[in-house]
Amino acid sequence: MATEPKKKAPAAKKPPAKKAAAKAVLEEAVAAKPTAVSSTEATIFTLAGDKAGTVSLPQELFGAPWNADLVHQVVVGMQANARIVTAHTKFRGEVAGGGKKPWKQKGTGRARHGSNRSPIWVGGGTTHGPRAEKIYAVKINRKMRSAALASVLSKKLKDGEVIFVDSLAFAKPTTKDAVAALAAIAKASGADMLATKRKNAAVIALASKDVNTEKSFRNIGSLITEEVRNLNPVDLVTKKYLVIEKPNESLALLSARVSTHK
Repeated sequence: MATEPKKKAPAAKKPPAKKAAAKAVLEEAVAAKPTAVSSTEATIFTLAGDKAGTVSLPQELFGAPWNADLVHQVVVGMQANARIVTAHTKFRGEVAGGGKKPWKQKGTGRARHGSNRSPIWVGGGTTHGPRAEKIYAVKINRKMRSAALASVLSKKLKDGEVIFVDSLAFAKPTTKDAVAALAAIAKASGADMLATKRKNAAVIALASKDVNTEKSFRNIGSLITEEVRNLNPVDLVTKKYLVIEKPNESLALLSARVSTHK
């Protein structure tokens, strides 16, 4: 029986010259595109509300994506670690007294009891009460803490809630000057609530410890003062604004802290 000759497969269609040229241009553009995103800049203000220059914002701090689940996990864990357990009740064996049987077992007509420190007696022990032995501590990995900090910083910058000030130094502790400085900075940066919000207005982040500055802001109940090296997600998510002093020095400290734990 004669076999039929095999049919040749149709030749693959060549892409049009225009599409091939466009593809080549796209590949060249992707290859030439830098992998690192250039840092953005932010304005630096003075205590009087004037502009003192700009600062470059490192991407490891202000270019991280918002990760709500991670931030929530870290914040809840840090709050649990800071929890002070004080509530404590005593079992029947820990309450003073109760060594003698209240009355004899039989013959009195009353219910039998072995101790007047039983939980059903007034002044007796507590059943299933809170104990100070409970541990609420939660382990938080360093990488998680650093990633959460960068995520919150990036979110705050995107929302316009990060303000940079060249210096927050005062010659002596004075709340009056601190209030005036806040008003000037708020007006210049457009963050009106910085000076008017009555609760949880801002975190004042200092490049280093400054007693005069801390005492100047201490009487303003809507603020907390903290060193940059101690910034954490809990303080940032519970306060609206973040005011960073000496941006170049402060951001260098934060960048080193975040990069070390990557």
